Amino acid sequence: MGARKVLIDTDTASDDAVAIIMALRSPLIEVVAITVVAGNVEVEQATRNALLAAELCNSDIPVFAGSARPLERKLETADWFHGVDGLGDHGYAPQHRRASAGHAVDAIIASALEYPGLEIVTLGPLTNLAVALAREPRIAENISRCVIMGGAPCCEGNVTPAAEFNMWVDPEAARKVFLSRLMKEMVGWQLSRFAAVVNEREIAAIEKLGNPLSEFAVRCNSRAAAAYHEQTGEIGISLPDPIAMAVLLDPALSLNSSQHFIEVETGSDLTRGMTVVDRLNVGRDPRNREVWGEAMQNSKTKICWTLDVEGWKAALMRALTI
Repeated sequence: MGARKVLIDTDTASDDAVAIIMALRSPLIEVVAITVVAGNVEVEQATRNALLAAELCNSDIPVFAGSARPLERKLETADWFHGVDGLGDHGYAPQHRRASAGHAVDAIIASALEYPGLEIVTLGPLTNLAVALAREPRIAENISRCVIMGGAPCCEGNVTPAAEFNMWVDPEAARKVFLSRLMKEMVGWQLSRFAAVVNEREIAAIEKLGNPLSEFAVRCNSRAAAAYHEQTGEIGISLPDPIAMAVLLDPALSLNSSQHFIEVETGSDLTRGMTVVDRLNVGRDPRNREVWGEAMQNSKTKICWTLDVEGWKAALMRALTI
């Protein structure tokens, strides 16, 4: 049957770069394109970071720059978390690779039409995908699986008390995607916390691998690890994007999931970008019909509630072992 075809949409910063490495090193899939969106950093920097990750894997996979700002809002980046360059400000830059001609949105559309059954994993704001769906709605039928790293379906956010960063940056785009007919899977930020954090012992084991990929994976996340500790008090490297990639590569790593309608808050400053999950299936009640009616006309989202932590960390080690 051949390898599964996958497209990665990313706002490449430190954890995105590790996720890209996992994908490009995996024998399970063939990455057909990397598309880049503004989010963690501006789109030009995110594109350079994606090119660097591909270069480290000796990959010539095409990388396309895309949307430079959210659909309706100004861009607000996460340089406080990932560093100004998104990779911890260590001076990383691609040496040879350059972005491919064309726009990321066009690349998403072309890939979905060329490869029926295409899987997409989104690691940043959903701007590129929302624009692609609006421009060519037929692609929803050709995308067999869309794994979305983002949202906080059960708990607090990481940029506001209510919202996870990717949803908060472009809530209008997120809402369009969640209200689409795509086969969506949410891998929320909360799955990268607590036991899923790469702890000091595991960081030492990665460093002991002693190769360019393992060294880069730890070093580019130095600022992110410090910021995560400042935010949560937890020690280690939290890697939400690689966890989403691990679930894409091996769906069995999602130990417990269920399907629900999701709405995304766009009108409130207090709860902007909040992923509101109809977990008890009350959205169809007459009292909720006006607010939830549009969501009910589209597909539910499969939400991963519990992660195989041991399996995810084993997948990371395999990807970084040369």
